[in-house]
Amino acid sequence: PRSLIKDGGENMKIQSSSISDGSRIPGEFAFCIPDPAHHVCLGSNRNPQLSWSDVPAGTRSFAVICHDPDVPGRGDDVNQEGRTVPASLPRVDFFHWVLIDLPASLTAIAAGEFSSDVTPRGKAGPSAAHGARQGINDYTAWFAGDGDMSGDYYGYDGPCPPWNDELPHRYVFTVFALDLERLPLEGRFNGQQVRDAMTGHILGQASLTGVYSLNPA
Repeated sequence: PRSLIKDGGENMKIQSSSISDGSRIPGEFAFCIPDPAHHVCLGSNRNPQLSWSDVPAGTRSFAVICHDPDVPGRGDDVNQEGRTVPASLPRVDFFHWVLIDLPASLTAIAAGEFSSDVTPRGKAGPSAAHGARQGINDYTAWFAGDGDMSGDYYGYDGPCPPWNDELPHRYVFTVFALDLERLPLEGRFNGQQVRDAMTGHILGQASLTGVYSLNPA
């Protein structure tokens, strides 16, 4: 919440040449794109370009989280022929990217720098470029029972909302300026663990939101 940001951090800004705030996310940054024959096929799955400015004094590292707050809380109707996922269904957070320990000197991430394809069973981690670390995203749990796709999905994996969902999904990219050089997490960690570890250490934050749907209707 904004109320937890310390003095001076509320002016931080985030920009992207890949995604316009409030607009549709281009397919090159998605895990899945529409396919008339099979509903969906795999996308380029590139991470979008992000940059940030007006960073608060005392920042010692950055963290980036992308989450979708519109994922159905129940999967009964998801991607089922002849059925739709009702817009009224309760929704939960789904983490698409968890990136921590970015150096305080860094103010931009290039498009495709952390992800440029779909990797079955997930990309390796947690080590990443710039001495940063990446957590597992929620495709790890989503594919857990899939013999061809199960594994630990580190880093960025883009949108692939249900193709029969009545609701367009929002993808919120947030950069956090932190007063710690390294978050106190070890080994394999997820988005909620990062949220918990950042509590009390956020000097500033800024978000932008892209929208995506695979439902032709």
